Amino acid sequence: MPAADSALVSKLLTDHLDVVRLLAGQADGIAEAGGRLVETLRAGGKIMLCGNGGSAADAQHIAAELVGRFETSRRGLPALALTTDTSILTSVGNDYGFDAVFSRQVEAWARPGDCLIAISTSGNSRNVLLAVETARGLGCHCIGLLGGDGGTIAGIVDQALIAPTRHTARVQECHGLIGHIWCAQIDSSNLTTPQNAHDQTAGQ
Repeated sequence: MPAADSALVSKLLTDHLDVVRLLAGQADGIAEAGGRLVETLRAGGKIMLCGNGGSAADAQHIAAELVGRFETSRRGLPALALTTDTSILTSVGNDYGFDAVFSRQVEAWARPGDCLIAISTSGNSRNVLLAVETARGLGCHCIGLLGGDGGTIAGIVDQALIAPTRHTARVQECHGLIGHIWCAQIDSSNLTTPQNAHDQTAGQ
């Protein structure tokens, strides 16, 4: 391997570790937000997620871990990434503008007691901000996964978790880590009862 490549890899790994060490200072906030997700699911609410680009991928990743599984067999949990339905995204974008692609879905799906995870590396994505405003108006708890200084979104969510860097890649790495921490919290809660346990009990 060329020395320049090795040096680049080492630098990026070091940068990642440095940011994660800083993120550890928000451990209590991350845990509090994860606890709120558990409470939402326990009460019969759903988790909605939205973001653009890499943040859209993060939204879909977290939703998939909850609907499917993370590390523990349990029932599927109601999580909805608002980034996946191309017919809705293109029709709303065409008829109302791209700023409305998430808020329109929140308007359709959200109920009081649900939770919206709003993901934006800048904290200023207009369509994510409007989704938060709509969700709050409908009685949802809103958590921001943000970067930089948190942007405008940090001031309107109930809980803001801000990756301590302005480097987009490092922000997204922090968001993925936080998502996995939340999934681990959910797995460790009493929501992790395998679905077939109910079937076995019913047959006895």
